[in-house]
Amino acid sequence: MKSNGNTSSIPAKSILKKDSELFDYIDSYQSFFSDTEESIDSTKIGVLFFSGRSKLGSTLFAIRNKIVRLFGLKTSAQLSNKQKLLDSFKCEPGDQLGLFKVFDKTENEVILGENDKHLDFRVSLFLDRLLDEAGQKSLTITTTVKFNNLFGRVYFLFVRPFHKLIVPAMLKGMINRIENEKSTNR
Repeated sequence: MKSNGNTSSIPAKSILKKDSELFDYIDSYQSFFSDTEESIDSTKIGVLFFSGRSKLGSTLFAIRNKIVRLFGLKTSAQLSNKQKLLDSFKCEPGDQLGLFKVFDKTENEVILGENDKHLDFRVSLFLDRLLDEAGQKSLTITTTVKFNNLFGRVYFLFVRPFHKLIVPAMLKGMINRIENEKSTNR
């Protein structure tokens, strides 16, 4: 049950659902995992989101920061002590790690994102229990974008192909880390 697919819609129970008509772009990717111990919650998912970026993802993000800095857009600082920051990261509203601010959090969801002059984006990390299978959960990563001007539209035109590669890879990495952690704790 390890499917990794683009669902293209916001989960019905997501915090972002009520504002879905306000977004100019939405995508969602979903995968499944076993959590019979009920040890995976929204805080854990928030930490996992930041804990494992691939070399490709890190390189692309560094290139993005260099380019957008020229246009006066927000960039994330280089995290020199990332593990220490992650160890103390509570994933609570108002917390910030890199470019991502925590906007909202429930037992099953964390909303991350940023507002900038060209666009506003949100990333939902949404956990859902599958009622028909004991201990099974789904994790859906939804990205929403609201363009603030023409530059935002042009910017995202170039970012979108990379986004569509990176987000499914991040989701797969998060699921792999959950499964690896489970197998080492047995």
